[in-house]
Amino acid sequence: MPAQRGTTPSQTIGPFHRIMVPWESGAELVGPGDPNAIRIQGRLLDGAGQPVDDSVIEVWQANVHGRYAHAEDTREVPLVPGFDGFGRAVTDGQGRFTVVTVKPGCAPGPGETMQAPHISLSVFARGLLKRLVTRIYFADEAAANEKDPVLQAIEDAGRRETLLAVRRQGGETPPVYEFDVYLQGPRETVFFDV
Repeated sequence: MPAQRGTTPSQTIGPFHRIMVPWESGAELVGPGDPNAIRIQGRLLDGAGQPVDDSVIEVWQANVHGRYAHAEDTREVPLVPGFDGFGRAVTDGQGRFTVVTVKPGCAPGPGETMQAPHISLSVFARGLLKRLVTRIYFADEAAANEKDPVLQAIEDAGRRETLLAVRRQGGETPPVYEFDVYLQGPRETVFFDV
């Protein structure tokens, strides 16, 4: 008689993110001593609020002037030498991640609009067949956020709040912004279909 076996966990990909997708510069887009540096700290959480470990958080953003280090951005806006706007963090056993970067400037949006300072964020995790894409906006950029065409396209103001990083009080250097990503559940982060 064969031994009884329980069901196996659903692991469509991974868990191998920590060893399969390293990025040379990691999650430090600038050094912590850079005068414009900020630190974004957060956690990746499932629908029950439990941490999701061994996942990858990828960020892509404009520089402090609102220009992307990309061949298609040919605007007369300064590039910042050595800043490519891309980084990759791996979540730890508690689902935590940290990114050291700069707050981006405003960048052009659809038509003649300007987008509020934001960082594009992708999530790669076991069980996901495709990456999840969202954005980090900054709660202390309220005036720019009110005019951002992407943020304002989210009709429910409560859902918009899932995209806001909040600056922690305490005078840390560099300043710390907190931003948690919920994959599901009542606090689910807004994800975009790209």
